[in-house]
Amino acid sequence: MTRTHFDVVVVGAGPAGSAAALALARAGRSVCLVERGPFPGSKNMYGGVIYGRVLDTVIPDWYERAPLQRWVTRRATMVMTPTQSLTVDYRTTAWGTAPYNGATAYRPDFDAWLAGEAVAAGATLITSTTVTGLVRDGRGRVTGVRTDRPDGDIDAEVVIACDGVNSFLAKEAGLHRHADDPRHLTLGVKEVVSLDPTVIEERFGLATGEGADFEIIGCTRGIAGGGFVYTNHDSVALGVVLRLSDLAEAGVRPEELIADLAAHPAIAPLVAGGELREYSAHVIPEGGFDTMPELGCPGMLVAGDAAYFCLGAGLWLEGVNFAIGGGLAAGEAAHRALERGRTDDTMVADYRRRLGASFVLTDHENLRRAPELVLSDRVQFRYPALVCDLVESVFTVTNPEPKPGLVRLARRAARRHGVPLRHLARDAWRALRTYG
Repeated sequence: MTRTHFDVVVVGAGPAGSAAALALARAGRSVCLVERGPFPGSKNMYGGVIYGRVLDTVIPDWYERAPLQRWVTRRATMVMTPTQSLTVDYRTTAWGTAPYNGATAYRPDFDAWLAGEAVAAGATLITSTTVTGLVRDGRGRVTGVRTDRPDGDIDAEVVIACDGVNSFLAKEAGLHRHADDPRHLTLGVKEVVSLDPTVIEERFGLATGEGADFEIIGCTRGIAGGGFVYTNHDSVALGVVLRLSDLAEAGVRPEELIADLAAHPAIAPLVAGGELREYSAHVIPEGGFDTMPELGCPGMLVAGDAAYFCLGAGLWLEGVNFAIGGGLAAGEAAHRALERGRTDDTMVADYRRRLGASFVLTDHENLRRAPELVLSDRVQFRYPALVCDLVESVFTVTNPEPKPGLVRLARRAARRHGVPLRHLARDAWRALRTYG
């Protein structure tokens, strides 16, 4: 790298950073995208589905060009105990045709593709480079970054930090109020097992090219979190997401929980005979709106996981789309600030306004109570068994005894699991307030 000054330097070539660099490059700005890995996506894992409609306005044919695995046409939410499971299973052909809904993807492929779009638009990509700190002027405004490269600093009018959940830059700038609090962080751990595509389609009841995504609660041995199973073209990913504070106290290895999941009667037939291809782990910010850091300071904006733009709301588990939306907003706000010559607090206010006018902050604010509800003790540790027992009792024929009736069965299940009916009513009301 011979050039050391840019309009904007973006740190981290994940979806947020690449989206920010793409927006800036298309606006005619000189932008440097810095990635510590040997290529964008080299250090990423992802356990779910990418919702790409956020790209409609910037890459209209993204669904034809992006390296996607399968279009998800089957979504299921499952509650389980070690021997039981209850699944709400939804299928639609509408998600298999344009306009598409969600698709599975390998993050190294997807991230490299999106970074390539930014480079094609004019961004400069620098890989295998670690940003070690911020550069400031005499008034404290951020004016660039320090790196471990021989040529050292990269000067810029604006720095956009997209360097992950443990963002060193956001911490150095004093923006993280909840940095490293394990109550607001989860550890996502997954295994990817290889299977023939036709076997996957037969086992999951899919047509060619279609995919499935299961979200699971009740599979984590008393650790707050959940599980997932989803299909790629020739592999199935399964794993767990675990609250760090609970995991530290439990003394359980995450791979033990994945083994439990793979052996469960509802999951074992889906992954039988699969050959382990990959094992990976990643820290996820799931504290929601109330745990987000400050979104910037003079000369600097924060996006992606570094800004806690990850929606862990039970019914909705999304991250990449929020990262892209936040990155685009950051790029647009930085461009506008450079036009005005105001890369101070005015830029940060404009960025927050753009986020607030989009789904990124709106969804997080509307669902700000969801993380507390989803990770509560009753939802995590009592309701899965209560619901499974209730449904089992409903479908168990007790002849010659008469059927006892749903209300009686519900009371019996609630009493067996130590959940007073008033608590059920209270949680139902909380759910209506959260998701209504």
